Order: sequence, then structure tokens, then C-alpha cells
Amino acid sequence: MLRPYEAVVVLDPRLEGQDGALDSLVARLQKVITDTGGVVRTVDRWGRRRLAYPIRHQLEGYYVLLEFDGATGTPQELERVLRITDGVLRHLVVRQVAPAGKGAAEKAEAAQAAGEEGPQANG
Repeated sequence: MLRPYEAVVVLDPRLEGQDGALDSLVARLQKVITDTGGVVRTVDRWGRRRLAYPIRHQLEGYYVLLEFDGATGTPQELERVLRITDGVLRHLVVRQVAPAGKGAAEKAEAAQAAGEEGPQANG
């Protein structure tokens, strides 16, 4: 079963000036996801942003958001690769969860579709 995840990666902005270094690093991260049975949904390049504090003497970072569906071991493997990859300043991989109210709304719609009535107010 694949579950939804997202990863925000802050890369060294100097990679942007090197021929294809940034693109190859993003492609490598996508390959890690697909090789472990995952599916990359979107890759959103936020670009160069100012950091809140210096990281490795850098005042800016290149942000990339990866949204993907992954198997159980996919996020662990992606984090392992991110930890050992040069050029990655910071990263965060989290599992996406559905909003709390969404389940109740879907149940109510399913009940209406089945012809059941919802709770009645006693008056």
C-alpha cells in the first residue's frame, strides 16, 4: 500500500550555477523514490530563498518540494540518501494526512447516496 508523503529539501544554491548539477540531484532523488516502489506526484522548485539563519556559511538555499506516494521503506531510504548527499543543506520528509473533517463529510455523503437519513433534531 502506498501512502502520501512530501519532502522539502534545501540545496546548496551554488549548485544552480553548475551545469546540470541541480537537475541531476533532483533526478537522483526522484530515482530513489521510484526504485523503492514509490511514485513521484509533483516536483515543485521554489527556487532560491533567504535562510532564517546561516547553514554551512550559506545565507540562501535552493528549495525543492517533492510530493510522492511511497511504500513503507521509501521515506527511510530517501532520508538516508539525503543525509549522505553533498549539496543538501537541510531536508524534512513527512507523511501527509487527510484533514480531520474530511472523513465525516465523506460518510455523510455516502449515507445520503444510500438513501439513509442523517441524525434528526428532536423538537
